Amino acid sequence: MSLTCDFLVIGSGIAGLSFALEAADHGQVIVVTKRAKDDASTTGAQGGIAAVLARGDSFDAHIKDTFVAGAGINHARAVELCVREGPDRIRMLQHIGARFDVAGHEAPDSASSSPLPSAGDTDFDLHLEGGHSARRIVHSADMTGREVERALVEAASRKKNIVLLEGHMAIDLITRAKFGGPEVCAGAYALDVRAGKVITILARSTVLASGGAGKVYLYTTNPDVATGDGVAMAFRAGAEIANMEFYQFHPTCLFSPQAKNFLISEALRGEGAVLRRHNGQAFMKEYDERAELAPRDVVARAIDHEMKRSGAEYVLLDITHRDPAFVKSHFPGIYAQCNHYGIDITTQPIPVVPAAHFCCGGITTDLDGRTSIPGLWAIGECAHTGLHGANRLASNSLLEGLVFAHRAALAGASVDRSSPFPEVPEWDVGEAVPSDEAVIITQNWDELRRLMWNYVGIVRSDKRLRRAARRISLLQGEIAEYYWKYFVTRDLLELRNIATVAQLIVECASARRESRGLHFTLDHMELDPKMARDITVKRGVPAHLATAKSTAMQAVGR
Repeated sequence: MSLTCDFLVIGSGIAGLSFALEAADHGQVIVVTKRAKDDASTTGAQGGIAAVLARGDSFDAHIKDTFVAGAGINHARAVELCVREGPDRIRMLQHIGARFDVAGHEAPDSASSSPLPSAGDTDFDLHLEGGHSARRIVHSADMTGREVERALVEAASRKKNIVLLEGHMAIDLITRAKFGGPEVCAGAYALDVRAGKVITILARSTVLASGGAGKVYLYTTNPDVATGDGVAMAFRAGAEIANMEFYQFHPTCLFSPQAKNFLISEALRGEGAVLRRHNGQAFMKEYDERAELAPRDVVARAIDHEMKRSGAEYVLLDITHRDPAFVKSHFPGIYAQCNHYGIDITTQPIPVVPAAHFCCGGITTDLDGRTSIPGLWAIGECAHTGLHGANRLASNSLLEGLVFAHRAALAGASVDRSSPFPEVPEWDVGEAVPSDEAVIITQNWDELRRLMWNYVGIVRSDKRLRRAARRISLLQGEIAEYYWKYFVTRDLLELRNIATVAQLIVECASARRESRGLHFTLDHMELDPKMARDITVKRGVPAHLATAKSTAMQAVGR
């Protein structure tokens, strides 16, 4: 079975759906999402979206905060564009129906008939988060992502030019070079998970908006869909990848045997929550003068050190000194979820641990989302725009997805759609048969995630990275053997992708022989000014320190 479209979008989070909404004005859009349409990291985002909207705040201050968090390797133009274009993207979300908290009260319910506030005079209730010098986090209580995703899904459902294929997982990109043509991306093969069939989707432009890769680690705040599919597919197709060593660990994930990847928002610390040892003693001032408001990499390493020093399984996040009514009204989602697990956060501190949260590296793009392969675009968490540098500033992620989706849609509108689609072969199953050894997938999945957590986690060393590289190589051999022998399944494809992402993280980490931002290694604990650049890697080319302007990006006009 073959489908054709002008724009193929892989992923249905904030970046993918924002792009689809704008691109639908210029052509036919197919959005492929491997589970439900709202099953994305966006849905779980609690804190909000960073944007300069308050009196007394400034673009310069937001830019400076982003550079400080990014430890000196942010791309200046990407930071400036993202910060300055942010407020208009917030207004776009308002325009399609997203409702944010305003001063004095929470956002009205999405079913409310209350009119939306005017984009020009909205007085938002803005949160403060770690690393920010001002209150600039637009939010909808502590369930911002859920509200944003709801608005985007509903808006996309009203667009006649958007077809949304749920339960379809992209397998690999189709490049014409595979079939004797030029190096141009022409679409992707995708697995219809329910039917167990592979379809061919040809497109003038293919947009990777597949999100992050948190499932490469044993503990993560990410949903199950976050298996690095876009990065892995782009790498296999020959695209340039950058800075995969910078994986952000959120400092505060709920520690509970029953809980699964539940994030405790940065905004709690912004509203005065204190990190404490089990004896009740606050400890963050011992690590950084900014205490709980230090950037995430600093806080995560401090918690990791405290746990290793004391042997404790977790530390405590305490907001019991705030008024209970304030806590319940500002953090209803966190209050309800913790209460479900027997923790009343108005009277009890919350047990928390760090967990893999956000990939600051990804597929190298220019400022409009173009990758090093013509016809292939990347936006959102799977892309490396240069915004985050060595460490993402809190709540800059949804902002990045919005801004670069908009820029990619504007640039994509001028793509030539007059030429015929190429002729490519349908998916060939070869001699593959149904699997009778699915236990291999489970075993390799567990082993891969555990070794990444132990060897390539918050604190690394050369020895740990070498061990990880050897074992990942062996696992990839086993996975490849299984891949060619049996029919593809979603579980197999996800395992194949996280193994590729693991390889890329280790390669980039091994090449960065310093400690910078999220990459902290015991063998190179000092910052090295000579390494204040990106680490890039391509298939067949070892990871290396990029030149001041990456070769691949010269071709696409960074």
